[in-house]
Order: sequence, then C-alpha cells, then structure tokens
Amino acid sequence: MSLLVDIEKRMGDFHLDVSFDTGDGFHGLLGPSGCGKSMTLRCIAGVERPDRGHIEVNGVTLFDSEKGIDLPPQERSVGLLFQNYALFPHMTVEQNLRTVMRGLPRKEADRRAESMLRRFHLEDRRSHLPRQLSGGEQQRTALARILLTDPRILLLDEPLSALDSYLRWQTELELMETLEGFAGTVVLVTHNRKEVYRMCRTVSVLDHGRAKGAHGTEKLFRHPRTLQECLLSGCKNYSRAELLPDGRLYAADWGVTLKVTDRPEGPVSYVGIQSHDILPVNEEGENVVSCHVQRLIRDVNSAIVMTDTPGGTEDNSRFHAELSGEQWNLWEGRKELKLYLPPDKLMLLR
Repeated sequence: MSLLVDIEKRMGDFHLDVSFDTGDGFHGLLGPSGCGKSMTLRCIAGVERPDRGHIEVNGVTLFDSEKGIDLPPQERSVGLLFQNYALFPHMTVEQNLRTVMRGLPRKEADRRAESMLRRFHLEDRRSHLPRQLSGGEQQRTALARILLTDPRILLLDEPLSALDSYLRWQTELELMETLEGFAGTVVLVTHNRKEVYRMCRTVSVLDHGRAKGAHGTEKLFRHPRTLQECLLSGCKNYSRAELLPDGRLYAADWGVTLKVTDRPEGPVSYVGIQSHDILPVNEEGENVVSCHVQRLIRDVNSAIVMTDTPGGTEDNSRFHAELSGEQWNLWEGRKELKLYLPPDKLMLLR
C-alpha cells in the first residue's frame, strides 16, 4: 500500500504546504500545535478540500485539483480516528459497531460484529456505553468500527493526547498490538516525539504548515538537518553557527570554536548537540568547554546540569547536560565543570 500527498490550502494567513510519499506501516506527522497536522489528515480523508494538489492511494487518485477529481469521504477507503474517538455516547459498544454496517444483510452484520468484538477483546463490553469504558477500550471500539469499513489507510489524530501518562502508555501498547495485522498505511499525527520514535517507521516534520518529504525516523532523530527537526527530536542545546575556512565551526551563542566531523552539502546556520552526548572530563583539550554550574536537577537515575558557556547565560548560550547517576557521583558538588562536545555528535543544521 502506498500514500502520496502533495497539497496546499490557505486559511486566512495560514498556508498549508505538505508533500510526502510513504508505504505500509506507521508514518508520523510530527509538529507543534497549530502547524497543520490535523488539517492534513482531514484533507486526505476528504473532510476538507485542498486548494491545490494531488492525493493518491495505491495508484488510485482521491483528489486532483487539475483533473477535477475529488472523491467523497465514503469512497476513499480512508478511516479517520479523531482525538476523542467520536463514539456515539448513547449507544453501546455493539451498537456503535453496527452503525457502519446498516446496508449489510442481518446475518453478515452479526457475523462481522462478533468477529470484531472477539478480535478487539470487547465481548464482555458489548453492552457498555462509552462512558463505562477505559481509554484503551474506547480506542479499541473506535478502531473496530473504522476497520469494519475496510479502509486502505488509517489516519490517527493524536489518539493518545487526552490520556494521563500511565493510561497513555498502556493504550499505546494496545494500539500497536491491535494494528499489528493491519496491512495498509497508518498515518499518526502527534506532537510527542517519543511516540513517533517508538511507533513510526517514517516521519514528516511540519513547520508552520510546511512539510517536504518523508524521512526514516531513526535518521531524523540521529541526524536532523534543520533547526526545527533538531528541536522536535528533543535537542535542548543549539547555537547560531558558522563554518570557518579551516573546517572548524564557530558556535556564536556558546562562544566557542569546535572541531566537527559532519560535512553537510548546503549552508550551515546552527549547531546542536543532544544533552546525553555532552560528557564531563578532567582534562583541557579540543572541544572541551569550561563552564560554571548554574543549576542541578536530580532525577531518580540521572541529573540534569545547567551551565553557562563562554557565550553567556542566556537560554541559547547555556548547556543542558544529562549525566547518569554514576557520572554525577564523580562530579557532585563542583561549581566548575569541563564539558566535552564530541565532534561526531555535533549536528550541523540549516
């Protein structure tokens, strides 16, 4: 199964410009609130109409502005799961499932309903109303109802966002288990980078309504190429940067010159490094920065150390280093630290 999306839509001052191509399995749309993730799903599902572009599923055109093609939602074989699951509150689990089978003969509807109740472990919840279900049970009911329509594409709009942390984790596990046998494409919208990393094979990053291309999830998180991608990967250390003629890099906000091993094809505007890649050392040397400890935040098995840099104490100028408990035991109580920035861990960004 394949999904090709290349669309634009204007809403007042907001301009949605998204293009990506993905195959089977989970594909993530990652970005902050208001960047156009949900609108992208609604355009794919046919709930909203793009101003321009093309949407195609497995070679079948769902939308093409130039050819005048715009299939209605019921003809797209696309299932959209909303954030709140959109179950009918006055209907039982079984009744919710039957709402999408009204055109089927009674025996066939009975057979398919029973099959889905068993598949999603909802047999003993068939007579329950949505308010009597857990978050995971509500999600399974909504997914069962969608799968009864035989979709080729599943669109999940922040399906875990309304849950507390423990229930969210449990429901995520249930979601992965439930969709293990789904043969099509699943597009997951979220602003949670950890969900994308755990669940998605590929990902597109939306930045102010714009996303171009799909990236391998592992590659995006290990080797982001733009500042926005870097921030969405969880990086808290970044600085304006300039490549020098001798091949080294000057990090303006940190006030240091660094050796780097990355050699990007295009221009470099920023440099970043993940908190866990910054290492405390005893010796002076290349890429070793002397810092004053400003704040220490202890966790169960680690410590977050906030330091100044030669560039100052402003947000972008500080280092945010994450040390293991064992590392911190060696350095606890020190007001001054030498921090090593490994050249191969520095990310050069546009």
